[in-house]
Amino acid sequence: MSADDENRFRPRPGRIRSDAPKLGKAKSFLTQAKKLARQHSNAHPKYSPRLPSRVSAKSAAKGSMGGGKAPRASGGPGVRRGRGAAFVRARTLSGGWRHSAPGIRRVVVKTRYVQQAGKNGKAAAHLRYIQRDGTSRDGERGQLYSANEDRADGDAFLDRGKEDRHQFRFIVSPEDGADLTDLTAHTRDLMKQVETDLGTKLDWIAVNHFNTGHPHVHVVVRGKDEMGENLVINGDYLANGIRERASELSTLELGPVTEIEQSRKLSAEVDQDRFTRIDRAMTEEADERFLDLRHEPDDPRRQFNRTLRLRRLAKLEKMGLATEHAPGVWEMSGRMEPILREIGERGDIIRSMHKALKADGLERDPMTFHIHDGPPETPIVGRVVDKYLTDEMGENLTVVVDGIDGRTHHVPGIDPARVEDARIGGIVEIGPAETTQRPSDRTIAAIAEDGVYRPSRHLEQAKFEGRVPGGDYEGYVDAHVRRLEALRRAGIVERIDADQWRIPDDFESRAAAYDAGRNRQASVRILSAFDLEKQIGADGATWLDRRMLANDASDLAPAGFGQQVRDAMDQRRDHHIEQGDATRQQNGRVFYRRNLLANLREREVARVGAEIAEAKALPFRAATDGETVSGKFTGTVQLSSGKFAIVEQSHEFTLVPWRPVIDRQLGREVAGIVQGGSVSWQLGRQRGLSL
Repeated sequence: MSADDENRFRPRPGRIRSDAPKLGKAKSFLTQAKKLARQHSNAHPKYSPRLPSRVSAKSAAKGSMGGGKAPRASGGPGVRRGRGAAFVRARTLSGGWRHSAPGIRRVVVKTRYVQQAGKNGKAAAHLRYIQRDGTSRDGERGQLYSANEDRADGDAFLDRGKEDRHQFRFIVSPEDGADLTDLTAHTRDLMKQVETDLGTKLDWIAVNHFNTGHPHVHVVVRGKDEMGENLVINGDYLANGIRERASELSTLELGPVTEIEQSRKLSAEVDQDRFTRIDRAMTEEADERFLDLRHEPDDPRRQFNRTLRLRRLAKLEKMGLATEHAPGVWEMSGRMEPILREIGERGDIIRSMHKALKADGLERDPMTFHIHDGPPETPIVGRVVDKYLTDEMGENLTVVVDGIDGRTHHVPGIDPARVEDARIGGIVEIGPAETTQRPSDRTIAAIAEDGVYRPSRHLEQAKFEGRVPGGDYEGYVDAHVRRLEALRRAGIVERIDADQWRIPDDFESRAAAYDAGRNRQASVRILSAFDLEKQIGADGATWLDRRMLANDASDLAPAGFGQQVRDAMDQRRDHHIEQGDATRQQNGRVFYRRNLLANLREREVARVGAEIAEAKALPFRAATDGETVSGKFTGTVQLSSGKFAIVEQSHEFTLVPWRPVIDRQLGREVAGIVQGGSVSWQLGRQRGLSL
């Protein structure tokens, strides 16, 4: 053994700042370096650049020396794919993203990728609600703009993108957006820089929102580049690149954030009831949820940060989310982050509800607010106070309802098609998710023998009956098997072998409950498209009339909207007495004219029909009970008596009660029988028409 071998120093680094040896395999320096890089990166792990492994490095070297085919890059998918990848690589090589560096203005950027948005109405619904009332600086409707137009045509944008495979949606929210001179010009500069990074022109429209504490911009980008090809944007550029450019522009206009300004912003977060930057920093610094703040550093900046943490921990201690075990030694709750985020979201919801009620001149006790996580367990009846996007990147709506039960309800995640006719001030009923049974489930239950369904037997029966459209019997049975496969994953059915499925006795009800749980869409019924004030003097059959004739006010609370409904019913009775549709006896009892609702409906339909006839220059004829109505379905009209369909013939038109089933027949021939204030549509019996 040589002297060099005896004196060779072989360091075995353990955990940093750890004096005691730990059992187990020590982490290599490369592993620790990667971990630190991930902690200091703001990218989503899925899109974060990956350091090349030793194997890939050797392969790359071998490929370069051998002159053969170059191997693929070893970075993550966010680095090597899509437009903007060159910008991501340049930032990675130059030291990483700069938007979190000291002095840089903070900007929050949210991105979403939406498939087939133009074909299923998602894009139209999204545009409709980002332009809703109350979002502009003056409280009016939001105004769309583009790179060159101050008033962009949203319909033309949707028409251009109706065949696109996807679209991108961005929300850009500068922390200091209120200080920017012109948010529109800022957005145009940002999108111009994004086009430069991506190497292509973009077809985009945007709208500015000033309805929150921080002004922000909604940007919608078509999924096509300037050559008409599918626009593929690098994942890491979506996660960090747009934010990088927005931060640079904000910093360029407003100047770097000074230490005094940064200290003021952090100090304002100490008492906030949400997850803050201080909480995030403490979570990263904590060792197994323990934070040691006993040592007071000499550096003034670090002293200030220590003071912030101590003040924030005192706030968290009052909330039950932190505990001081010894002077300066704190333990943070393991559920601190989710609880603070939930509290913050709830606070945002309550502020939104207060703002919507205040816009209508209403005041409600926050103790009466009921915030639902999904469809309500029992039906809610009340006035629509507000409608807005549940997730500003999506399409589903949140509806705020001032209920007749004296409570104000917040119901999220409602399909916009269900509340399209629910105007602000209108009366709706929102109930539990609908649990309708599928025809395929009924067929499976009928085919099953002794609790066992056999696809082979189903195929034989289908061929014998010969009722499958197009004669695709195998495809018809395969559809039922795919349904069973989905229910098997849910634990409802059991697959015995390729030709046998075990079906439980309560199969249909469990399958319907499974669909309801997945759908989670509340049932919505429009009781009246008009507010109480318009219903009081209306000449049609209103929701107030139906409640008066039912003569049951037990569900009306003696406060809030419930009391307003009671007062409106009294005024509606007086209106009927003045019009001769009711009489009041000496003992105070009120008697209404026989068939009051039908008479009111006929009166309103006759009036509105005459008005439409004058505009169309086409005679109007009222449909009679039992009559068969046929013609072209040309549109709808909303009356106090409900929604009616306009059915035109060559020489006249009529108004008949509308049903959702005929919406798909707009502009086509329809036929139905008028029966007792409704219509039994016979669409399936008409040539060329189908349900």
